Amino acid sequence: MNATLSAILRKFLIWKYKHISERNFVLILSALVGLVAGLIAVLIKNITYGIQYVGSLGLSLTQNGLYFALPLIGLSAVYLIWHKLYRKGVFQPIATLLHALSKKGAKVESNKFYMPLITAPLTVGFGGSVGLMSPAILSASAASSVFGDLFHLNRKTRMLLIGCAASGVIATSFQSPIAAVIFAIEIFSLDLTFASLLPLLVASLVSVITSFLVVGDQVLFTFDHNEGFNVSDTLFYIVLGVMAGLVSVYFHKAHFAITGALERIKSRSYRFIVGGVIMGVILYFIPPLYGEGYGVINALLSGNHLTVIQGSMFELWSEKTYVVIFLLLGITLFKSLAMTLTIASGGTGGIIIPALVMGSSLGNAIGKTFNALGFAVNETHFTLIGMAGIVAGVLKTPLTAIFLIAEITGGYELFIPLMLCVSTAYLISKNNLSHTIYTKELAEKNALLTFDKDQSVLTLMNLDSVIEQNFVELSPEMSLRQLLEEGVAKSSRNLFPVVSEDGSLEGVILLDDIRSVLFDQSLYDLTKAREYMTRPPEVIDYAKDNMQQVMQRFQDSGAWNLPVIREGKYYGFVSKSKLLTAYRRELINYSV
Repeated sequence: MNATLSAILRKFLIWKYKHISERNFVLILSALVGLVAGLIAVLIKNITYGIQYVGSLGLSLTQNGLYFALPLIGLSAVYLIWHKLYRKGVFQPIATLLHALSKKGAKVESNKFYMPLITAPLTVGFGGSVGLMSPAILSASAASSVFGDLFHLNRKTRMLLIGCAASGVIATSFQSPIAAVIFAIEIFSLDLTFASLLPLLVASLVSVITSFLVVGDQVLFTFDHNEGFNVSDTLFYIVLGVMAGLVSVYFHKAHFAITGALERIKSRSYRFIVGGVIMGVILYFIPPLYGEGYGVINALLSGNHLTVIQGSMFELWSEKTYVVIFLLLGITLFKSLAMTLTIASGGTGGIIIPALVMGSSLGNAIGKTFNALGFAVNETHFTLIGMAGIVAGVLKTPLTAIFLIAEITGGYELFIPLMLCVSTAYLISKNNLSHTIYTKELAEKNALLTFDKDQSVLTLMNLDSVIEQNFVELSPEMSLRQLLEEGVAKSSRNLFPVVSEDGSLEGVILLDDIRSVLFDQSLYDLTKAREYMTRPPEVIDYAKDNMQQVMQRFQDSGAWNLPVIREGKYYGFVSKSKLLTAYRRELINYSV
């Protein structure tokens, strides 16, 4: 059967090569990826809603008491799948994709297709306070990687298809194709050219159409938009931007503080128990944090804050504005804690929707505060623009934030306040945080692609590809005669590593260093290799040095060859000429 499929595929590839240009074939694949992404986004939500429906039946019987149990049940199920069935470790969606882009040739393992579809609905369905979009993007990207394997696509096309998968999921979820394209470009640092833009647009369009065909014209957010921007509110939106920027910094700091605290619990089983119990306590006091949080956003957009308060311990004081503001600020601050606890305890999910929930509650709380102080502002506008501010600050995707809300509102009446709030929040976040939750760990390992083409090319390069090992090794105790007979005479190189018995690098000998004694036979048996060796100006550590550091070592030392040490032993040499040739080749491949 496999032989038959291989033969069919081979015939198709031959036919495709003759009849379909590479550019048109990429467009066809982008449409297929968009279709798959749309179906996955719908599927993962429906699975989650099914789990939540069953859970809601229990909640109606036991009221808030079950909030203690549900997160623990969900995390227990996910724990069993991750560590007892899958046994390959937990992975987080977007960070996994960013690592695949930079270090795995944009190849995503097939298990990344089905695992998010299982673990994410279990996490969110039982109360995990995370989003479903990132797992859906990972699943769709794994599907796109299958196309890459089938049709032997190069790395750049694979990267583009992962961007198509991301834009497809975002477009399906928000019915916002333009914002979806910008999201893929900003998150994955895709090279913005017409050749890459068109496939992203095709994938987004196909995904939106797919969602319309499958679920109709349902939208995530509903609201009444009946007035535009008032210039007198400019200062208020700047204040909202400042608050969004500060909350974004808090989001980041709280995430890594809680993650670090839980990671100190060595036992994974204890970790998810501790995280699940704390989650249950938080949900008991603030029920709106249960699950993704779309209900909170829609209630605030429709001006119905009573729905948000319903079921919480603050319901009795729902008529008091300051109590409502206090609860909304609590949702803003505790949503990030609940999200981090869910992920750090072993759950699967993303941060996009939690960021939107935080932004909506923050914006609404600030709008209510201004109104309570006697200013007349539109709370719905503050809710929407607060969402954009937090997304820009947390994800560092300002253009995505602006166009997402612009497309959701169906117009550009709020474009000016969006720009005011988003730019303010982004600048505060940018000045206080070097990286996002997605990118911090990868950046520390120099495994992150950015819009800096030079740095991205070095990130994509592999040290193994430039290491040369065809050098004749010399012993430091060799006589000059042995050095000439066993080294110089048998090598086409003018460089020789001097290596001790245990494999450690003692030094190097250049042919120029011994040129003056080559024909002085009186020294052949009197001098040893040790007397002619020198210390290399720099040494490359195989385990610690990335390609940026390797390039910097050549620049600082001015050397043409530098030795490589692996686990304390001599491993080979890197030459500047080979390094620059590999860099140029990678740059061409990256830019095509």
